[in-house]
Amino acid sequence: MKLALLGTGLMGLPMSRNLLKAGHELTVWNRTRTKAEPLAADGARIADAAGDAVKDAEIVISMLSDGPTVLALQRAVAGAMRPGALWIDMSSTKPEEARAQAAALAERGIDHLDAPVSGGTKGAEAATLAIMAGGEATAFARAEPVLKAMGRPVHVGPTGTGQLSKLANQTIVAVTIGAVAEAMLLAVQGGADPAALRNALKGGFADSVILQQHGERMTTGNFEPGGLTKFQIKDLDNVLAEAASLNLTLPMTQSVRDRFVTFMTEMDGGDRDHSGLYLELKQRNGLI
Repeated sequence: MKLALLGTGLMGLPMSRNLLKAGHELTVWNRTRTKAEPLAADGARIADAAGDAVKDAEIVISMLSDGPTVLALQRAVAGAMRPGALWIDMSSTKPEEARAQAAALAERGIDHLDAPVSGGTKGAEAATLAIMAGGEATAFARAEPVLKAMGRPVHVGPTGTGQLSKLANQTIVAVTIGAVAEAMLLAVQGGADPAALRNALKGGFADSVILQQHGERMTTGNFEPGGLTKFQIKDLDNVLAEAASLNLTLPMTQSVRDRFVTFMTEMDGGDRDHSGLYLELKQRNGLI
């Protein structure tokens, strides 16, 4: 299929490569062109303008920083898209923003899915992303072969429920990172081998991808970004806003969000991996 992908950052770049490996004809655009240029060697066409990237595309995929950025770009380029095209927003935004996107595109005869992902850069590289898609079933059926080139897509309901599912995912991720950080610090300070502990817990109720991957990051000191702390905070702010709209209080989410903010504002951790919450815990305990 003729595809366009807008946003070739940490996630968009490997996602683009997997689309090309699957045989799709792909045009890519990024605000900073140099971040898109490596994809030329993989067979992608590099567009200088987003409008040029989308004009012939059957499906447009956006992978951008937040909802307002996606909405602004859609307003700028929707007029260049052909009627009957499909826009799949794979960014992490608010459910209400997904619904606004869908409504605006529908006025131009363009279909929409909100299909955020989980799995980080490793999942993007391995094409094993969990993809949560909200929108019309017919749009999902059309998009499914493309989405399968990047991971495991599941249709979770109407417009906005993809983003709602991602918020649920991010709640679990953030709270689990906090729990794993405490477990790893307890093990290290008590004299246990953290690598051996993670191995011992494999297959048990406490096992998880976060324990194995982020637990290792924590105890080896590898905080090069796979999932940025500043984006984790953005997602948690969206979780709490959605909870407030439903008259819900989420105390664990609020607590871990506040700790991530401390890591970003007081420890310059915004551009470090979100597993760096371990460093905030160490500082809290006077260990750094």
